[in-house]
Amino acid sequence: MLDATPPKAAATNALVQVRDLKMYFPIYTGLLRRHTGDVKAVDGVSFDILQGETLGLVGESGCGKSTVGRALLRLYEPTGGSVVIGGTDVAHLDAEALRRARPQMQMVFQDPQASLNPRMSLADIIGEPLEEHTDWDSARKLARIYELMDAVGLNRRFANRYPHEFSGGQRQRIGIARALALKPKFIVCDEPIAALDVSIQAQVVNLLEDLQDEFGLTYLFISHDLSMVRHIADRVAVMYLGRIAELSPRDALYSRPLHPYAEALLSAVPEPDPSLARARERIILKGDVPSPANPPKGCTFCTRCPRVMDICRQVKPDLAEVEPGRLVACHLYSDNAGSTGGAEVKERNQQGVSQ
Repeated sequence: MLDATPPKAAATNALVQVRDLKMYFPIYTGLLRRHTGDVKAVDGVSFDILQGETLGLVGESGCGKSTVGRALLRLYEPTGGSVVIGGTDVAHLDAEALRRARPQMQMVFQDPQASLNPRMSLADIIGEPLEEHTDWDSARKLARIYELMDAVGLNRRFANRYPHEFSGGQRQRIGIARALALKPKFIVCDEPIAALDVSIQAQVVNLLEDLQDEFGLTYLFISHDLSMVRHIADRVAVMYLGRIAELSPRDALYSRPLHPYAEALLSAVPEPDPSLARARERIILKGDVPSPANPPKGCTFCTRCPRVMDICRQVKPDLAEVEPGRLVACHLYSDNAGSTGGAEVKERNQQGVSQ
């Protein structure tokens, strides 16, 4: 089991506590459709999100980021683990209890076009959660709809228009307004800017930040855009093949990543300063990502890691705190690494201090 418990001071203020979350999709083969294996999309993920914090979740396509977000909200039924949101373990609620818990946790989806019903007007879309979870009269619902439209920057005159009449950025604002309708505590933002033009992305991210300050929201911000995550996140979790490789405060991660995969991933982030860009060494990983249906026996990154050791191919590293507030799943930082790994860690730490 993963040792991913954050510092005690932080844990007491956690709104979301995820422990050993697993999401396996069964594989059926043959004429009789026998269960012959599982796609381990999420394989033992643990983290906390503090009240009012934004946790960024990054990684390559297919690493399990979106699956984590959907499993947290029970859009997928988790295979194992616990998800405590506001003191309630939503992973084990029955259908009726889960329905009552829905207002405190919402989601902003990646594709604003696909997530909005084309047959419903803007007012109907934003008001649907109110229809389902409240007994308000029509005047009170309409007042709330207008209030939400004002909050996300949509003109009230658009209330009776349909999704196809809006731009991509406006559609995403509709999705955000719908997510805010029931005054949730926690929102999963599943790549909310991926389908938008670059010129619109900053507007949506700035809107999310403004709403967070105004309503005290807590975000899980899932994205493959490392530059945007650096802008919005307080802490960042780096995923690889269904597991968290590193979880660190944003500035510490971007200035000195500890896990070899995080180091390689961040070396690809564009650097606007030409002199710094020339000095940076780009790390090119060799080989392909293993199949989540048949992951490596030891560390999931051992097949591509430039600093792989024998123990990496045999033993899965636990996600453990190696520096204050920094959690890493790597044998380079464990007592099992031996003298070679220990020497390398000591040298890297000294370099970090000197910088």
